[in-house]
Amino acid sequence: MTDPVRWGILSTALINAKVLRGAALTTDVSVVAVGSRDGDRSREFARQWNIPRAYGSYDEMLADPDVEAVYIPLPNSMHHTWTMRSLAAGKHVLCEKPYSRHPAEVTAAFDEAARRGLVLSEAFMFRYHPQTKALVKLVKSGQLGRLRLISGAFSGPTDNPSDVRLDPGLDGGSLMDVGVYPLSASRLLAGEPIAVTAQQVTGATGVDVGFAATLRFDDDVLAHFDSGFHLPDRSYLEVVGDRGRVEVSDPWHGQQPALTVTMQGAEPVRTEFDPANPYQLELEQFERAVRGEPNQLLGRADAEGQATAIEALYRAADSGATVRLGEPSR
Repeated sequence: MTDPVRWGILSTALINAKVLRGAALTTDVSVVAVGSRDGDRSREFARQWNIPRAYGSYDEMLADPDVEAVYIPLPNSMHHTWTMRSLAAGKHVLCEKPYSRHPAEVTAAFDEAARRGLVLSEAFMFRYHPQTKALVKLVKSGQLGRLRLISGAFSGPTDNPSDVRLDPGLDGGSLMDVGVYPLSASRLLAGEPIAVTAQQVTGATGVDVGFAATLRFDDDVLAHFDSGFHLPDRSYLEVVGDRGRVEVSDPWHGQQPALTVTMQGAEPVRTEFDPANPYQLELEQFERAVRGEPNQLLGRADAEGQATAIEALYRAADSGATVRLGEPSR
């Protein structure tokens, strides 16, 4: 049995609660430190979650030699800076999604991690859920026939002016916050897109509060998804082949996991899965990679592909034109 990975958390972001609840379910993870720009907030957070050490700055926490790995849930625009500083401090890094909308930043970070012999991963927790793994197996089995269409959605309302997701200076927007989930799922199932089109609705702060995209993949596979901050809570994923389709229950959180398969001319068949905490599974997988097992689910290729697709989608939304992947930005 390996020793638990000793973690530090950069910031006291709200999402930490979900990650820490997952960490509490496994013996492979030990959260030993938290850093915040506000010392009082850091100490209160540490007290609330029973974390041994609290630091009043991010750099101070990174200087702790006992911290092996860092979880970064900072606003999107800060991901790359603090990933690079964490890697420079000799820490493995799990960075909250999306790592960046700029592919060059992703490449630079993974180059640095490889140079230092460190593990770096983008945190898409839904990819670790047994429901997602079963979906991939089903699609690859050919039961649905030839893959034709992927349809997804993820939305939830917010108009709070202090919400960092509405701040263009922090790379906010519905695509960056929730749209990246159906985008990631589409890429997981169909590979990398070869062309994209998109439309967006911008809000008062200038970020996209509504985003709709269509992607084309090799073998004439299409995908479309939407995301939004001006829409009610919605989580949806359907995968369609030429012989049948599958609907995924609660695809992004997996709290009520199930796959419902409907073959042409047949009644739906629903397969339910035992509840699982995707944050726990994400942390355990990362721990195995840190301890030397070559089984990291989300690495360089996926993160680079995700950033490339995001960049192309924003170009398409800004220009109103089809963007073919591989074409240079203008």
